Amino acid sequence: MAQPVYSEVPDGGWGWMVVLAGFLNNCLLVGVARSLGVFFVHFMQYFQESSSRVSWITSIAMATQQFASPLGSVFGKHYGSRTVVMVGGVLASVGMLAGSFAQRLLHLYLSIGLLTGIGWALVFTPTMAMISRYFKKRRALATGLAFTGVGIASFLFSPLFQFLIDEYTWRGALQVLSAIMLNLCVCAALLRPITLQEDLFAASNSRAGGAGCWEKVTSAADLTLLARRGFLVYAFALALMTTGYFVPYVHLVAHGKNLGLSDYEAAFLLSTTAISDTVARLFVGWLADLKLIRSIHMLLLWSVLTGLSLLLLPVGRTYFSLMGLGLFYGFCAGALSPLFFSTLPDIVGIWRILNATGLLLMLLSIGGLLGPPLSGITVQRRKYNIIY
Repeated sequence: MAQPVYSEVPDGGWGWMVVLAGFLNNCLLVGVARSLGVFFVHFMQYFQESSSRVSWITSIAMATQQFASPLGSVFGKHYGSRTVVMVGGVLASVGMLAGSFAQRLLHLYLSIGLLTGIGWALVFTPTMAMISRYFKKRRALATGLAFTGVGIASFLFSPLFQFLIDEYTWRGALQVLSAIMLNLCVCAALLRPITLQEDLFAASNSRAGGAGCWEKVTSAADLTLLARRGFLVYAFALALMTTGYFVPYVHLVAHGKNLGLSDYEAAFLLSTTAISDTVARLFVGWLADLKLIRSIHMLLLWSVLTGLSLLLLPVGRTYFSLMGLGLFYGFCAGALSPLFFSTLPDIVGIWRILNATGLLLMLLSIGGLLGPPLSGITVQRRKYNIIY
């Protein structure tokens, strides 16, 4: 059956089901990635490796997810978002399952880092791009609602993973997590592509044929993204920001344990950070849609505050001071996510949003890959200086 052609962006309707899919996908992607820090202490003990080497697991997974995001764009156009997201869910599950049998740290790099990362890439890009296509006036709010899955999952998964590790060891916990990952396939069923009049115009101009379906529009015209100064400046700035974005989620648990906190106290630090993160995503999404100031200016403001919160985190030396600083960081960092993606259509246009999202995430992979390991090396050098 041919897809209906919308004269304007629906700003609702089935779009809210797509937002639900985005919410659940973010729970099982970024929410899980943030909470993997609970496993790291156990990985360090079992494999007798340093924190910087173990932190490469998350770095490789997130960098792969971002670097391989253009695959989600290309396959989404040719095979449909539902199919691609389902395949991604299976790959993510298999990666976690394979990781549970790891005998060396390298095996975790390849399983969780590479295989699960590729699966996440196939899930994330088509889902977030489709949200942007269903919303315009309430785009920031819809994006913020989808990204609240990150905060809620971080709040729930950190203590849950600690419980699973205590009950079944880290291998059994990864096997349970593998089963949970299969829910990404269920989320894929909620994705329903739409065709906008702008797609027909773009397809006509790029000589893509008469079908007019947005998933079949040629990617040739999207090569011009690399020649757009605005897009490249935006991508480069976000790549620098993401270098430090995931650092607290990777090292906060280990940092808390180094200060003498119990396993559950350290894990709960991530949970409290996730609370303020969730509130910020909703609040900033609502605020951005009021159009009181331009989204790009709001992004600049919250970027400065996030940098300040990162500078203050090492000051915390007690449980409650770390919790307070974690709440501050979570609120500032959570405000960034809905602005990252809701601003992008204003820069590249709605018909380029699928390819632009994939290309943007690929460029962001540089910061996501380098940030946590560099911070781990800094921690090691600081310990060395203290000893000697």
